[in-house]
This record gives sequence, structure tokens and C-alpha cells, in this order.
Amino acid sequence: MGNGVREGQVDFKRQDVEPVTSTHLPSDDNQEKKKVLNSLMSGALAGAVAKTAVAPLDRTKIMFQVSSKRFSAKEAYRLIYRTYLNEGFWSLWRGNSATMVRVIPYAAIQFCAHEEYKQLLGSYYGFQGKALTPFPRFIAGSLAGTTAAMLTYPLDMVRARMAVTPKEMYSNIVHVFIRISREEGLKTLYRGFTPTILGVIPYAGLSFFTYETLKKLHADHSGKLQPSPPERLLFGACAGLIGQSASYPLDVVRRRMQTAGVMGHTYSSILLTMQEIIREEGLIRGLYKGLSMNWVKGPIAVGISFTTFDLTQILLRKLQHSTNVER
Repeated sequence: MGNGVREGQVDFKRQDVEPVTSTHLPSDDNQEKKKVLNSLMSGALAGAVAKTAVAPLDRTKIMFQVSSKRFSAKEAYRLIYRTYLNEGFWSLWRGNSATMVRVIPYAAIQFCAHEEYKQLLGSYYGFQGKALTPFPRFIAGSLAGTTAAMLTYPLDMVRARMAVTPKEMYSNIVHVFIRISREEGLKTLYRGFTPTILGVIPYAGLSFFTYETLKKLHADHSGKLQPSPPERLLFGACAGLIGQSASYPLDVVRRRMQTAGVMGHTYSSILLTMQEIIREEGLIRGLYKGLSMNWVKGPIAVGISFTTFDLTQILLRKLQHSTNVER
């Protein structure tokens, strides 16, 4: 009798365990793959829409960053207008094809990596399924930005070159790669890499931290699970304003180092580049040149980017849910 009871218990456990290993795990695996794919697609679209919207302002900002000309809103307007008169309307988007080649994989990787890092840090700190606390929230954003920057940096270098040179110099993206490799060496494709990484840590960290924090505060105080699209745009704009202001001097240094080969300068390190900029142009006028334009461009771009990502994620989830229900 005693043995019979024990055998019955063993049989029951086997029957209970086997279906879990054979049916549930593949389903979870598929869900994880769909989640990653959704994040990649939403991130790619978010980056493309945001960067295209502010491309003329972005190109103008880069042209001021890499020159010794004094920046002002009036001068920026004149530069945009002269470019339009001399080279045509679409020249304001010159370099945007290179931007798309860079920003689509960059944004896809960054947003997808952020979702994965949030999940990993949530498991590590015991917040699985809940909002992260402030420090892990910042770390998740920094790691996501660093991962994306490391994997797509040469494309950023190419985009900066195309933005500051006449169209006769480089005919297309491939031409930029070939000429830089032949004339300046492959190492040039990674010139400015260190200030980029140093800049992206506070930029991405603070951007994602601010956006996620504002969404959490909104949910806590309003009782709504999700903010409206205009609220998302506002939260994203605040995130862009804070993130870009914190990392802007390193952005100027990065652009100077990236375009040194075509602008007649030689910058060997971050500190020497900073020293030369400060000596020639001053601390504020040099290292913060174009920041006021970034306060217009940055919040618009980041607001659009975060909002597009969130809304695309929601739409894809709804589509997948309706497909599953029909099946």
C-alpha cells in the first residue's frame, strides 16, 4: 500500500512536468523573438521619422560646430537660406541618406537594447514586471546608447563628412568610405569614437531616464496607465533637452575630430581638441556653439522618436493580439 502511494505520486509529477517542457518553452521563446522584432522595427521607424523631421537644422548645426564662425540664430537662418538659394531646397537634406543608413540601425539597436537591458536589470534588482528605480533606469539608457554607438560609429563619421562638404567632393556614401580609406586610412573611420562614447553615456542615460521617469510620475498622479501622444511628445522633448545639454561639449569635440581631414585641422585627442577650441573661440562660444539650435532641434527629434517608438509598439502588439484571436 505504502509503495503504491509513492509510485502514484511519482507518476503524477512526471505527467505534470512533461507538458511544461514540451509546450510552454517554445511559446515563450516565440514571444521573446516577437518582442525583440517589434522593438527593432519600432526603433528603426522612430529614428527615421525623427531625424528626417529635423535634418535641415541638424546639418546647419554641424556646419557651425566644425567651423570657427560665431553662432547666432540670425547666422543660422542666413546659412539655411543661402544653402537653399545656391544648392536648392533638397540640399537642406544633404547627408540625410547617410543619416538614414546610420540612424535606422542605431535607433533600432538602441531601443531594442534598452528594452532588453530593462528586463535584465529588472531581474537583477528584483523589479521584474515593474518600473525600475532611478539608478538602474539611468544605467539601462546608458548601456543602450553605448551598444548602439559602438555598432554603428563609422556610419556616423560618414554622415558628418557628407554634411559639411560640397556634393562634388563625395557623390554617395560608398564613395565617402572609399576616399577616407584610401586617403586617410581605415583608422580615420573611428576618429572621434572616444568622445562619442563619453558623450552618449550621459546623453542616452539621461534621455531614457527622464522619459521613463516622467511616464511613471504621470501614471502615479493621473491614474492613467498610458500618457496621450501629446504628453509623450512633451516628455520626450524634456528628455532631449536635458540629455543633449549635458553632453553637448563632447558632441562639438566629436564633430571636430570627425571632420578634421576635410576642414584643414589636426586633432589628436579630446583634451587637445577642447584646448584648441577654447583658445580660439572661448569656452561658451566654442564648446557650446549651436546649443541654442539644439534646444529647438533636440527636443523635437527626441519627442518624435520616443512617441513614434511607443505608439508603433502599441500598434504592433494590437495587430499581433488580433491575429492570435482570429486563429
